[in-house]
Amino acid sequence: MTTVGFHASHEQIPPQVLLRDVQRAEEAGFDAAMCSDHFAPWSVRQGESGFAWSWLGAALQATRLPFGVVTAPVQRYHPAVSAQAIATLESMYPGRFWAALGSGEAVNEHITGDPWPPKEARDGRLLESVDAMRRLLAGEEVSIRGDIVVDRARIWSLPAVPPPLIAAAVSAETATSGAAWADGLITVDQPRATLRAVIDAYRDAGGRGPLAVQVHLSWAADDDEARAIALDQWRSGTVPPPLAWDLDSPESFDERTADATADDVARSVQISADTGRHLERLRDLVDLGFDRIFLHHVGREQDAFIDAFGEHVLPELRSAA
Repeated sequence: MTTVGFHASHEQIPPQVLLRDVQRAEEAGFDAAMCSDHFAPWSVRQGESGFAWSWLGAALQATRLPFGVVTAPVQRYHPAVSAQAIATLESMYPGRFWAALGSGEAVNEHITGDPWPPKEARDGRLLESVDAMRRLLAGEEVSIRGDIVVDRARIWSLPAVPPPLIAAAVSAETATSGAAWADGLITVDQPRATLRAVIDAYRDAGGRGPLAVQVHLSWAADDDEARAIALDQWRSGTVPPPLAWDLDSPESFDERTADATADDVARSVQISADTGRHLERLRDLVDLGFDRIFLHHVGREQDAFIDAFGEHVLPELRSAA
């Protein structure tokens, strides 16, 4: 059966409100949750960016849901610190936590003052970080002298079983690279041919574990409102990679998307007031083979979305699966 999860967007919603949102999502029937790990939002209009790791401890305690986080253990975090955070959450809440690892975005990582390297170098750092984190989570003392430096690190509070480390990939190339080390794959909703290429690349390279997808959508009482919400809150999604990885401030994203239209945003966000139309597109993802679908309503107010999708979408989507 396909897991249908709630995406908690720290970039848009204050952490205390987001905690109530995820509790409401559990009550409405969502099976799981995940969150972003940002230092800055994508847009000044979004206006939030709580610390994911603090919030995750509270959210795991306040619900019974399994949780995941998409994070970049390569610049803003040292991989040993990321591994320690992962180990602590898994120790406290066994079997309920996973982390998806990526090479990061400048909007978050520039704060260290270190140069922002090209994608090839970032991918190399990620592979070194994953190796270090795997060994640390297995109880080893780790020292590395490479692009990542680790000096005699050891995690003293270990979980009985290390949690899954998932590859975060948008492209087929990144999915292929992640297949060598990941316990699963998470991507974002894209044209179906692109998604099929990402899945095939991961599986053909020997990738194991579940397939997850994050779906950006906008739902409201009518289509005009849904379009207005999407344009206001998620026009940053119109910035394509690799530029989206290299812009280093919310203001830069706002400047780049100043002329975006709702039709532009609709290329990366499902926009409709009709839950049935959303359901049709989500069923396509089940048919593609995704085991986990995480729904992100791009509006800042989540209550009505949670209630409507809990009643009209989740039961039908599980039935289709």
